[in-house]
This record gives sequence, C-alpha cells and structure tokens, in this order.
Amino acid sequence: MDTREYEQLLTLYLDSVYRVALSGCSNKADAEDVAQNTFIKLWERQEPFEDLEHARKWLIRVAVNECHSLWRTPWRKRTSYLEELASEPSFSMKERSDLYYAVKELPVKYRQVVHLYYLEEYSVKEIAEIMKLSETAVQTRLQRARQKLKETLKGAWK
Repeated sequence: MDTREYEQLLTLYLDSVYRVALSGCSNKADAEDVAQNTFIKLWERQEPFEDLEHARKWLIRVAVNECHSLWRTPWRKRTSYLEELASEPSFSMKERSDLYYAVKELPVKYRQVVHLYYLEEYSVKEIAEIMKLSETAVQTRLQRARQKLKETLKGAWK
C-alpha cells in the first residue's frame, strides 16, 4: 500500500472506525488505541482492496476484532478509567439522555450491532459479513437490543 492510498483511507474512514471502537470499548482511551491498531494493520496489509466499500468493511471488521481482543485481556477486567468518573455529556432533552445511557448500558454484542445498524446504516446482511455472524444472529441481537431498550425506557416517552 502506498502512502497516498493509505492517507486517502485514513481520511475517509478514521471517524467511522473510531465510532465503532468507541461503541465497542465504552471509553475514549481504549477506542483511540483500537483505532490506532486498526490503521497500523491497514498500513501492514499487503493485498489491495477491490474498492472503497471493501476497504471500509475490512477496517470495521478489524476494529471489531481489536475491541474483542481488548475485552479478553485479564488486565481489562481489573481496571477502571479516570475518564469514566469525569463529566458525562449533557443533553437538551431528557429523552435523548435516557436513550444515550440505555444504549451505553447494553452488553457489547448488542451495542455493536445497534451502532452499525442505526449509526453506520449497514444492512443486516452487511453487519453479518462484518462481524462474521449469520444474518439470523444479527437480527436476533438487534431484536434483543430493542427489547432491552424498550424495557429500560418504558417510562421515558410517556
């Protein structure tokens, strides 16, 4: 991969990769590490991409894998971050605040599919390819995430 192509992909997809990483990690420091590792792997990649969409899917898949690797480490289970104690974002509407915290509290496997489906606007089929799951598994995770959100937010929109 030449420098020009790398910089083009970095410019186009850094934001998407970071958002996926933030969704999978729940804190900025780990998300930055995941995004950095993802683009290091891009730099080391030897095979060319078919097109820009293939590159985007590959980058998101690598970011998801990096998040999974991060969660598997024993160190991760015994740490907490100062930024988690810092101020949370403020919202002008209580409903948005409730939704933000409800999504943030979802298990990672549900939070990732919600992020890819609603924020990145991937189809169920594309999410299945990216996450190496069956389409049925993605649909099930989306349905379970919606159900958990519905239970959590039942009084928020009355």
